[in-house]
Amino acid sequence: MTTAVSAQAQPAADHADTQALLDSYQVGAGPGAAVHAGNRVGSWDLHSGTADTGAKRPIGPNDQFRIASQTKTFAAVVVLQLVDEGKVELDAPIERYLPGVVAGNGYDGNKISVRQILQHTSGIARDVTNAKANPDGTYSLRELVRAGLTKPPQFAPGAGWGYSNVDYLVIGMLIEQITGMPAGDAITARIIKPLGLTRTAYPRAGDRRLDDPYLPGYLGGRVGPFFLWTNATFAVELSKFATAGAMASTEQDMTAFDQALADGKLVSPAMLAQMRTTVPMPGLPANMGYGLGLWRLDLSCGGQAWGHFGDLLTGHSSGTFATDDGRHAALVTNGYLLVSNAGGTKREQVVDSALCGTPVG
Repeated sequence: MTTAVSAQAQPAADHADTQALLDSYQVGAGPGAAVHAGNRVGSWDLHSGTADTGAKRPIGPNDQFRIASQTKTFAAVVVLQLVDEGKVELDAPIERYLPGVVAGNGYDGNKISVRQILQHTSGIARDVTNAKANPDGTYSLRELVRAGLTKPPQFAPGAGWGYSNVDYLVIGMLIEQITGMPAGDAITARIIKPLGLTRTAYPRAGDRRLDDPYLPGYLGGRVGPFFLWTNATFAVELSKFATAGAMASTEQDMTAFDQALADGKLVSPAMLAQMRTTVPMPGLPANMGYGLGLWRLDLSCGGQAWGHFGDLLTGHSSGTFATDDGRHAALVTNGYLLVSNAGGTKREQVVDSALCGTPVG
């Protein structure tokens, strides 16, 4: 169903600067948007627009949604844990662990390291467009990787930076090879359950459900002063994105995850330092860098925050970041624009404002 919704914002008394940015962002982002932010003492929430085009309500911090590429940080953490355990070497060629997988069409797994795959400096093609589905409509990691590698490399290994979902499908295969279990089970056993993230889940193939309360997702674009939105919440087979973007979570759970990572609860100090060794991301602002499944955001108030952004055709766009002094901020909108909001308020501006507007605690 397609619904027209007026692009008007909701006012808020507290955190006025962040509310103004959130309202501006929501006008070009989705039917609704929300921020969940705070420090070690407590959290606060801001809202703009509506969570549901059919029933006016604000987006809640416990609403479940598809976190898309924020999944990559979970997958990267598992690999870094395996490095801590001596089961994987960051600078070893991927061929050592997945013989014959990254090969042909200009690829040589002997020349591409695990680190390069985690950091998007492998040169592996960005997306999968021609994978063959299983008879039940689901996808296997091996088939997704095979299909992704039918596209030529973006550049020679180590010669540049190029975002690649295929990189993290290869990472999923690596996790399965080393742990002997499905990648989602490894993420659940190693991260979700130990941290008590009860609203976070890696879906089984074919399972498109979200748990109540959940955030509907919409695809859309602007027509004059209105957006036209089409509900896409359950339109995507999530196994097609797997370790590159299939997971579901909430703003509350995501801030708990990012803060636990920043606090050193998931990997060793040495591995956290490796995750935070960043390279520039061409085409993006200079105050950002990419590490090993981790995005660096230099804050306008000084210091850095660490996290990831994510976008999925289920109609969810989000980002979560945390600092070493205990501040955290999650942003989500229930829209995926088919026409870009170029020139509008950027989500990193909203996150920066939320983090800089939160006292250290």
